[in-house]
Amino acid sequence: MKTGFATIALIAAALVTSGCSRIKAQQGYLIDETLFTSILPGVDNRESVSRTLGRPTFAAQFDTGSWYYVSRLTGQYAFVAPKTLQQQILIVSFDATGNVSKVERRGMEKIARINPVDDKTPTLGKSESFFQELFGNVGQVGAGNGPLGGQPTGRDGPR
Repeated sequence: MKTGFATIALIAAALVTSGCSRIKAQQGYLIDETLFTSILPGVDNRESVSRTLGRPTFAAQFDTGSWYYVSRLTGQYAFVAPKTLQQQILIVSFDATGNVSKVERRGMEKIARINPVDDKTPTLGKSESFFQELFGNVGQVGAGNGPLGGQPTGRDGPR
């Protein structure tokens, strides 16, 4: 009897803890240190960086001066929003002629944590319940003197 209870308790504990396992996911650019350290300011240009590192994750929007290679490791427990565990951003900056001017690395310090406000925006009009919205037009179609109901209209007129 004790072995049956122990088996059931072991199975229950395994089921409970399996839901709490952390799921990890690697996102973005997979960084190769050898390739990244081979990019040198004044030696490389856009074409050589593209051949060495590949296409960037994204490029600067307002000028053509920088390419960004972003790598992120996230983790989450079941049914919980993922959190960033590690992040690396490789930034390759170019001068006006297209040659590499600066190569730098950034990490977790550039992650912005924002908390959106949960307030509702006030709007004009009335607030209706679910059932008022669902059944609000019942009886409205065909009521009145229109062509779908009520008294007949047209050239014959009411009878």
